[in-house]
Amino acid sequence: MMNDPRSPPALLKRLCVRVTGLGDDTVQPLFQQALRTLASDLSVQAEADEFQMAEKIKRKLARQGREKDAAVISELHRKLQSQGVLKNRWSCLSLLLCLSDNTSKHRPLPGSHIFASSRGQYATSTPMTHRAGPQQTPAVGGSTIQSGMSTGSSGISSIHSGRSGDPTPVPQSFAPSHLSGTALGQTPYTAGRPTLGQRLALSLNRGGQQSSTSVVPRGSKSVTIASTHRDGEDNVSYEIPEAVLLREMVYVLQGIDGQLIKWDINNAGYRIDDKAGIARAVRQKVTKLAECGWLYTKIRKYADARSSDKAFGLVGQSFCAALHQELTEYYRLIAVLEAQLQQEHDQGVGMGPGGLTLRQLSVWTFDPLSRLKALAALVDVCKGKKGGALATVIHSYLQHGDPFMRALVKHTLTLVAQPIFGIVLRWLHDGELEDTYHEFFVASDPTVKDERLWHDKYSLRKSMIPSFLNMDQARKILLTGKSINFLRQLCQDRTQIKRRDVVRAAETTEAASMFTQDLDGKFQAMIDTVYEETSRHLLEILHTKYKLMDHLKALRRYLLLGQGDFIRHLMDLLEEDLAKPAGTLYLHNLTGVLETAVRATNAQYDDADILKRLDVRLLEVSPGDTGWDVFSLDYHVDGPIRTVFTPECMIMYLRVFNFLWRAKRMEYILAGVWKGQMSNARMFRSLPELAPLLHQCQVICSEMVHFVQQVQYYINFEVLECSWDELLQKVKEAKDLDHIIAAHQVFLDNIITRCLLDEQSRAILTQLRTIFDLIIQFQEIQDRLYQAADDELTARHRAEERAHARSEKGEWGLTDSDEQTEERRKAEFLRNIPSMRAQVRVLAQSYQDMVQKFLLMLAGHADVSLRFLSFRLDFNEYYKAKEPKLRSPLTYQRSKRRT
Repeated sequence: MMNDPRSPPALLKRLCVRVTGLGDDTVQPLFQQALRTLASDLSVQAEADEFQMAEKIKRKLARQGREKDAAVISELHRKLQSQGVLKNRWSCLSLLLCLSDNTSKHRPLPGSHIFASSRGQYATSTPMTHRAGPQQTPAVGGSTIQSGMSTGSSGISSIHSGRSGDPTPVPQSFAPSHLSGTALGQTPYTAGRPTLGQRLALSLNRGGQQSSTSVVPRGSKSVTIASTHRDGEDNVSYEIPEAVLLREMVYVLQGIDGQLIKWDINNAGYRIDDKAGIARAVRQKVTKLAECGWLYTKIRKYADARSSDKAFGLVGQSFCAALHQELTEYYRLIAVLEAQLQQEHDQGVGMGPGGLTLRQLSVWTFDPLSRLKALAALVDVCKGKKGGALATVIHSYLQHGDPFMRALVKHTLTLVAQPIFGIVLRWLHDGELEDTYHEFFVASDPTVKDERLWHDKYSLRKSMIPSFLNMDQARKILLTGKSINFLRQLCQDRTQIKRRDVVRAAETTEAASMFTQDLDGKFQAMIDTVYEETSRHLLEILHTKYKLMDHLKALRRYLLLGQGDFIRHLMDLLEEDLAKPAGTLYLHNLTGVLETAVRATNAQYDDADILKRLDVRLLEVSPGDTGWDVFSLDYHVDGPIRTVFTPECMIMYLRVFNFLWRAKRMEYILAGVWKGQMSNARMFRSLPELAPLLHQCQVICSEMVHFVQQVQYYINFEVLECSWDELLQKVKEAKDLDHIIAAHQVFLDNIITRCLLDEQSRAILTQLRTIFDLIIQFQEIQDRLYQAADDELTARHRAEERAHARSEKGEWGLTDSDEQTEERRKAEFLRNIPSMRAQVRVLAQSYQDMVQKFLLMLAGHADVSLRFLSFRLDFNEYYKAKEPKLRSPLTYQRSKRRT
């Protein structure tokens, strides 16, 4: 082909001789350089793009640190375009670029600078020769490029003939103007049919039916690639300049397919063309470099998809912004690489040593590759996360041993935490919660009414609490904003919080302070200060304006029977009415009795608002109930104090009142029984046949009085007074409303448990109520006994009076019929005494059995106060002597083991 003077290679060689003025042998290296230039499609025709030429000038000025000059050039170019005076603006810009070259080179003809700049560099180059088939470069199989692939050796000395450690290989241009006429994602090297340079190289290398390998001149940079072209059955080898690989890598770094390196969908990575016979070392280097493109594509796709997803939330959008910010740095690297290749193309450096090489590209992309790997790892773990959960995942990477990784994560976390920090500040200071996408750890339920605001409207969304905030901090943040809303919506208080200057002084505006609390305590100090001042203001409003403690004390006095004189007088007034069947009671009558009791006792001196809330309540009536079973006092609460005294709490108060009212009734009954025994003791001395029975009643009464007194002592002092004292202490020390609510709830829970009103003590409570029923039965038996004795005594007194009256008239005191009637009545009375004695004996035995069982249950209770109650009830060990189980000191432990 070279012997034909009309062949393209011959014409090209003649052109080189004429331009350079060298002989045929001397011009050979430059002729080979021209062939490679044409093979790589490095054509100056692409420079006819005016915009690209202007961009080259600005990039060059920017690299020299002359940003202001670049801005002036941009403004002048814009004015030239708008005026339309110059038609050939590209030529003017090209002239300016040539004149600005600090190497003092000029470009008289398009393309002549290639040879002029390269002259002398190839004076000692080895002439190109043709070798037979055994030296042909074998094709290497294709390889898939993935993020986890091993790193190949750096450098490209294995692909150069001549000396190792060759100077920097020469890259080719990667100007955007080369994309004209090509499809998106292709390099100019892939567009259309083979170029003139490619055909020239093929024609030079065709020496017959066998493939041949060209010997690369010393100093030039190229890679041998075996490629098959359908021209008969010829298998042709030709050289690909390293600049082509560099240009391919610039595309791959942007996630765009090249001719040799393309995306493999099946293996999810970049794959080198199987037909590309690239040396193993270079293949490994290219594989490592292509990992950047794979990671970049992965990160960009995630960031682009999530940026348009509104459900990802503000925190997720901030994460995407952080990713885009990091990718912006990566874009700058790509721009620098493009500018470097473009400059080398403009100055002709790409035709000889001293240009960009794969080794340099590997070094330049080392840090970006590390950053891309870190970002890709964050992208993997953040999938499906949002809000505080997303911040938690990113924060988990902050405690990293690598300072580079730690700095990257800290920067990313700072951007991600900014929306959370902004919501925290608005919530702490204004009580505003703008959480459209449910990514904040404070949740709000708009369907909840104001009266349940404190309990149900706001809550912690634990899955969204960032790991850099502990539960105590999250709780304080929740309570602070909730307190502000409570003051505004329920208390109707919009006054400024006192000591606002203290709150403002503790504020911080740095989002990073949330996750650097081990180094900086500003965030913790801000939370503590705002929380304390807001909570103090709320408690002050509740205590002063809404009299929280006054209502608490009123409940203690009236529903927990703390006002003794009032309760006693109320029982005296209600005794007759409550003894009637429950269905015959009228609420207005009982309310009138209540008002009378208030006016007659010290309760009249209470605040009018408190007395107005005190009322009577009748429970649901069951068959056989009397007024004692359904009567109850009630206390109405509303407004902000209803947050503390919730309906559930008021039900607990009613349960406790019914228990205390029943126990107080037992005390009232036994007091009446004892009073009857004392008043009737002398009167019934004239009935000696009743003496044993009356004595037995007095013994039973004494046992019952002792039992009820000990139970009352336990209830009033060990339960109510001790729990009340703890409540007052906790309310005094409370720092927020939640502490008061919790203390009040603990107070009620303790009373419920120790008064045997919980589920675990249901059996003991049933036993106690049985004992109370026996006390009522005893009262009824004694009343019947006293009634019978009183009737008998009255009849005897009448008989004596009649006899005395007749004697005074001089008649016999008693006639025979009177004596017979008197004897029959006495006999009837004496016959009833054994039956009454039997009733008392049975009741006494039942009572002792119930008490004994009750003591055994108390001894096995978990509460130590109830176990001590069993000791006091059996202080003389009477029941202990009768029941062997009560003798063991391990009763509780054994009972615990059985359960």
